[in-house]
Amino acid sequence: MQFQQLAYFVTVSETRHFTHAAERMRVAQPSLSKQIKALEHELGAPLFSRARGNVTLTPAGEALLPLARRMLADADTARQAVAELAGLRRGQVRLGATPSLCAGLMADALARFHHSYPGIGLLVEEGGSRDLVRALARGQLDMSLIIMPLQHDDPSLVTEEILRENLVVASPAAERPRKPYLRIDELRGRPLVMFRTGYDLRDATLAACRQAGFEPRFAVQGGEMDAVLRFVEAGLGVAVVPSMVLDGRPGLAGTPLAPPGLSRTIALAHRKDVEPIRAAQAFRATLLSYVIEAGQEGTLPQGVELIAE
Repeated sequence: MQFQQLAYFVTVSETRHFTHAAERMRVAQPSLSKQIKALEHELGAPLFSRARGNVTLTPAGEALLPLARRMLADADTARQAVAELAGLRRGQVRLGATPSLCAGLMADALARFHHSYPGIGLLVEEGGSRDLVRALARGQLDMSLIIMPLQHDDPSLVTEEILRENLVVASPAAERPRKPYLRIDELRGRPLVMFRTGYDLRDATLAACRQAGFEPRFAVQGGEMDAVLRFVEAGLGVAVVPSMVLDGRPGLAGTPLAPPGLSRTIALAHRKDVEPIRAAQAFRATLLSYVIEAGQEGTLPQGVELIAE
């Protein structure tokens, strides 16, 4: 079994077309098909069904796909680790963060890291916390900022809690509530703008509403962070969001939830079975020094408190 064969297999599974896969891999289609057949012969099972021109994965192909992706990702990690032996003057680090963290905390930490290690390429994936946890498990990320706690079915990760952040109810500035707090049950019957599945904020909001004894009413759902905030600005409804995302948005007001309120814990995570590459370790050190300094100087965003020491 060769890495090239696995790369061809993954590309065909993604495109569901042998010719398109060959074009993406920049190889002749007969050569790609030959390598796929060789892989099937070695595994002793067909990987694709080619009935009536449709290419679909067989049960054997479905079983191989996540393993092949992880093997290819681990191979990339190995190449990067070797390349970094030149004193972090070159290489790449793959990082993940939720949209609210990408726009604030991550951007400032990346700027400091890039200044210290200009030769290290930065690949950042933005997504919901559950999506980032899956990307870590597949070996597609070296390190990520995620939201705790992990779910019972999440893979084994090493996590380091660094910040705690309050959640607030975002509403159009012109409709700012006159009281300093809102109770969660005051959202009963109000139209909510809801994040797509995979966002920890969606899960947190639904859990809080159900604990208060009601099912929320959605005005619109399925958006990313920027879309959710814009929908709230447009008056479609209110949303439960991290306090830091309201910085620089004068069209929105954030009202804290009545004590004990809602908060989320931000942690830095990596796979438990793989030692982080040196560039990822350097990013961790940079990020921690940044948040500790900001916490000591009182420059963390409003509603955010330091956990790391």
